[in-house]
Amino acid sequence: MHEQWRKSITTLAFVLAWALSAGVQAQAPKSPLALKPDAPERYVVVPGDTLWSIAQRYTDSPWRWQELWNLNKDEIKNPNRIYPGNVIVLDRGRGQLSLGDTVKLSPRVHAESTAQAAIPSIPPAIIEPFLSRPLVIEPGGLENAPTIVAQEESRVMGEAGQRVFVRGMKDSKEPVWLIYRPGSPLVDPDSNTTLGFEAIYLGTARVVRAGDPAVVQLTSVTQEIVVGDKLVAAGKPDIPTYAPRAPSTPVQGRVISLYGGMDTRVGESGNQSIIGLNLGKAQGLEVGHVLALYRPGALIAEKSDRPILRPGDTYSLPNERYGIAFVFRVFDRVSYALVMTISRPVNRLDLVQNP
Repeated sequence: MHEQWRKSITTLAFVLAWALSAGVQAQAPKSPLALKPDAPERYVVVPGDTLWSIAQRYTDSPWRWQELWNLNKDEIKNPNRIYPGNVIVLDRGRGQLSLGDTVKLSPRVHAESTAQAAIPSIPPAIIEPFLSRPLVIEPGGLENAPTIVAQEESRVMGEAGQRVFVRGMKDSKEPVWLIYRPGSPLVDPDSNTTLGFEAIYLGTARVVRAGDPAVVQLTSVTQEIVVGDKLVAAGKPDIPTYAPRAPSTPVQGRVISLYGGMDTRVGESGNQSIIGLNLGKAQGLEVGHVLALYRPGALIAEKSDRPILRPGDTYSLPNERYGIAFVFRVFDRVSYALVMTISRPVNRLDLVQNP
């Protein structure tokens, strides 16, 4: 009996020591930014580069971009534009980068000029569809949006090329519209409160004749479109160019939804996929913030056959970091991030916090 309690006390002391050391480690200052041994002394920016990919050439911590360039807080949010042809020069002595002379790139046949196109923060082709969708709305947020009230020839479901009749566009001059349907609520797993609703993207439409109702032609359809579906003006997606950076204040949240790249059989999402977070402007999150992904540690309970702790006691294994994500769209209490690097699939309810 005494031997059992001696083991229990020893184990408990180990758990407490681990918890204390983890707390000290969490509060410890950041280590100096380390440059990769093979970091190039000079690098010419080319079309297709991103701020993330350039920073990753020089360090394994691309979200610490401001240290690499020695920029202040305001500059790092939207640093001096970097264009194809710019030469990046590495000062190894100071461990910092600077822009040197610009190299003139030879134009390619049939290629659009990139002379005035600044490189983006992250791959634009992946996130562009998500800059206008998924759409987070407040309860009842689509109630006053233009609504499909009828379909030509009294059809029940709309298809690409078909015309529909829409009420509520009024005098809008917007030619292209996105079609949505109210979706499921986004619920905070910790507080069980509804943060907003996600609208289901159904397709695109083009106005053929203005009026009330207006005549609208469906130009693309991803799901069947029916009477009652809502329209939102498309506008032009704004590709974020904010440089990657860590939040300046502590943040912690969870993954509440999974999108592109999701394995629907197991509810997991892979690299270069889109995830929804229960963090937004209200929590200080901004476009360009980089967050670390953690798998919550398992809860260990007392087993009657092999007692380690006192009966009824439990303790948690440490959370395990496995990747990072770049926030590219922020709402009041919800945001969307691109999974940049992971060593395992992302699960719903995984943790996110400062990298």
